[in-house]
Amino acid sequence: MASLQSFRAQLTRLRRLSQPYFLPYTESNAWQFALLLLSLLFCVAATVLGLVSGLMAFLGAIWPQVTAQYLGGVQGAITSLWTRPIIEMLSWGQLTILIFPAAAVIAVIAVERVGRGFPVKAWLYFPSIVLALGILAFWYVQGVFYSLGLMGRTAAIASLSWLIDPFNQMWSSSIQDLSPWMNSLGFGLLCWGQFILLLFAFGLGCFITFRSRLRQRRWIPWLMLGVIILMLLSVNGINAGITFIARDLTNALIERNPEASYRNLWVYGICFMAALPIRTLQYYLTAKLSLVWRDWLTKSLISDYLKDRAYYILNPNEGSGGDVDNPDQRMADDTKDFTKEALKFTLDIFDSILSFSLNIAILWSISGELTLALLGYALIISTVMIFAGRKLVAINSSQLRYEADFRYGLVHVRNNAESIAFYSGEPEESREVRRRLGTVIKNFDLLIIWESLLRMLQRSGIYASNFIPYLILISPILAGEMDYGSFAQANVAYNLVEGSLFFIVYNIESLARFSASVGRLEGFQSNISHVDREEYRDFFSEVTPANSIVLKGAAVKTPFADRLLTKDLNLSISSGQRLLVVGPSGCGKTSLLRVISGLWASPTGQVSTPVVGDLLFIPQRPYMTLGSLREQLCYPLDCDRFSDEHLQAVLKKVQLQSVLDRYPSFDVKQDWPRLLSLGEQQRLAFARLLLNAPKVVVLDEATSALDVGTERYLYQLLVEREMSVVSVGHRPTLREYHDTVLELDGKGGWRLLPAAGYEFGRV
Repeated sequence: MASLQSFRAQLTRLRRLSQPYFLPYTESNAWQFALLLLSLLFCVAATVLGLVSGLMAFLGAIWPQVTAQYLGGVQGAITSLWTRPIIEMLSWGQLTILIFPAAAVIAVIAVERVGRGFPVKAWLYFPSIVLALGILAFWYVQGVFYSLGLMGRTAAIASLSWLIDPFNQMWSSSIQDLSPWMNSLGFGLLCWGQFILLLFAFGLGCFITFRSRLRQRRWIPWLMLGVIILMLLSVNGINAGITFIARDLTNALIERNPEASYRNLWVYGICFMAALPIRTLQYYLTAKLSLVWRDWLTKSLISDYLKDRAYYILNPNEGSGGDVDNPDQRMADDTKDFTKEALKFTLDIFDSILSFSLNIAILWSISGELTLALLGYALIISTVMIFAGRKLVAINSSQLRYEADFRYGLVHVRNNAESIAFYSGEPEESREVRRRLGTVIKNFDLLIIWESLLRMLQRSGIYASNFIPYLILISPILAGEMDYGSFAQANVAYNLVEGSLFFIVYNIESLARFSASVGRLEGFQSNISHVDREEYRDFFSEVTPANSIVLKGAAVKTPFADRLLTKDLNLSISSGQRLLVVGPSGCGKTSLLRVISGLWASPTGQVSTPVVGDLLFIPQRPYMTLGSLREQLCYPLDCDRFSDEHLQAVLKKVQLQSVLDRYPSFDVKQDWPRLLSLGEQQRLAFARLLLNAPKVVVLDEATSALDVGTERYLYQLLVEREMSVVSVGHRPTLREYHDTVLELDGKGGWRLLPAAGYEFGRV
């Protein structure tokens, strides 16, 4: 039960990541997504049948003799699809194989919806559950009878012949022979071609019904996916035809018939020549769809990450990140791997289903025993691999996290190169980076061990599978009941069906890595798109828009802590007023600025501040963007608002003529935090302030790296523009640029004092 719940949870994560690109996501519309995928298959199958039928009709009209000689088998199969009734071509047993996947999918969706409290349509889901369970029971009984035959229990088989014979007839006789009454209901008039056209109409109707949900260019990925599946179906059709060609070619070689041998060899070559460009175009379109999907998914994650300050609230470096570690790696690498692998596995599953559907009938027509043996063996091996591979998912998830942590350690050294050099901290940094590398190597070593064990199981299962055709078919071949051409055809069909059934066996390691990637990426997506306002209530500030800063009964506390740094704070800063905040280290000066800026919430009282654009915060170390000098100055405004002359004047105003001399072009891009000193960065921040022209500016020791004269000059620029100022600082010289001093004691107390005559160092 726990394994089933884990599988369902993983499917839900996969749907949350993949569905929004193709169909708007809701918790209850999984059936719509599954229905559209099924409808796409119906439309593609009908399109292929129509194209092949039209092509054969055209070739038959232009070159009738060549078509009959070289493509007679294909022409006969197409004719049968349009003329022979379904109930004449299918047995009841084969029909259960076709019906079971759809019934099982509907039943699983029904159980999931009921378990999650969603309404279900009883007229659809209840019959599907009964049908799926009935088919499983039918297969189980048939498997028991088959096992008795393999064990040589002839007495038991003879005593149960009255029950076993009808079961065998349900697989060996057509529906028309066993149930002639079906003709009276009109089923004798329905052939495969007509049935596929009905499915096409149904699929097209589904897309028309949901067309309003495929807006915003969502129809493009469906179209690309349809073309890719069409190519898959075409190639699988060619592979199915190759099994007949292999049979005829083998028999012709055994009979030493040169004409038939060369004819079939030519057809063999033509099939490969036709399949090559189809496969090439399929690869291109698959890669292209993966690329546009990655572009959409990454932009969606970036949008959610930067919305409502999720990047700030969930920043793991601030102690509030929870499960959101290494967001850069998740958006850059995990999205690339997810879109590529998700599309690959989806198409591989489609490919396996198509290969199975087209070749299982061929294999069954040659040997039912071989078909059942393969199905049973594939079920056993796949189950063993699934249980054995569960450990790989956890190990791969850890590996992704450790690799990202190691890379972050190296980036940290690069970003803090100068500070590390000043401290001569190379030995300590080397130890930390080596520690992270050791974690990567240790976990990877464990990964190698488990992958080796799984590889052994995988190879054992594949090698053992090669003996099954010989074990089953050796008796009829030696008895003369089967020619070698039929054995060759059976072997080719067996390998194709085996490849589709062994999908999990062949891809267990990739599936484990993909499952780990899905878990990390979906967890990241869920965290940034649905930030829990209750859990992170300290970050959701209810700030009232106003023309000035007003605090009434406000308090200051750090997130996820209960201790109040400041209690019942009341102050008002009107236009042109300037407030200096002072106090001992750790008393909450910068925390107060965060409350004023709306980054942190006040647990009590009311906070009113100017709207975005009228309030600008400048920290001690200004933020330097990844862009040009022009973008540095204009941030966060649009660069087109300012001319070069305006930017030059502002730089000269803040005494940065030296920067203009070094970088005459405003479009030059450099590593500004490394090239500019902290003092130059602080003056550049003042230039940015002058261009933004806010009503209120909040300065957190924004002049700490400047000399007293430059500090006085920059503050005078603010006074001239009649800006309201809130400053944090420790220099006594700051007193003369402010009207009022807010003194914090770090124990919740505070005092408002006139700046004139205030003495520093009293607290």
